[in-house]
Amino acid sequence: MRPYEIMIILDPELEEAQVTTALARFFKIVTDAKGTVDRQEIWGKRRLAYEILKRSEGIYAVINFTATSEVAKELDRVLNLSESVLRTKLLRANAPAAV
Repeated sequence: MRPYEIMIILDPELEEAQVTTALARFFKIVTDAKGTVDRQEIWGKRRLAYEILKRSEGIYAVINFTATSEVAKELDRVLNLSESVLRTKLLRANAPAAV
C-alpha cells in the first residue's frame, strides 16, 4: 500500500450534490480494494488556465488516498472514462519522513 494524491477537474455544470455523489462512487473502488481515502478537499469552481472541451471553468477536487498501484491505475482509468471528469492528475505522494 502506497500513498497517492489525485487532482480531479470535474464538469462545472454539475450540482454540488452530484459532485459528492460522483466522488463517492469513484472512491468506492479504493475502499472495496481495502484502501483508504485519507483526505478530500473540494476547492470548488475555478477558472482553467486554458479551455478543456470548450469549458473555461472546472470544479477542482484533491484527494489523498492509500492503495496498491493496481487500484490507483484502475481508479485513474475509470476517472478518464467518465464524462463528468475533464482532467485528472495522479501522483504517488512522498512517504512521511522517519524521525
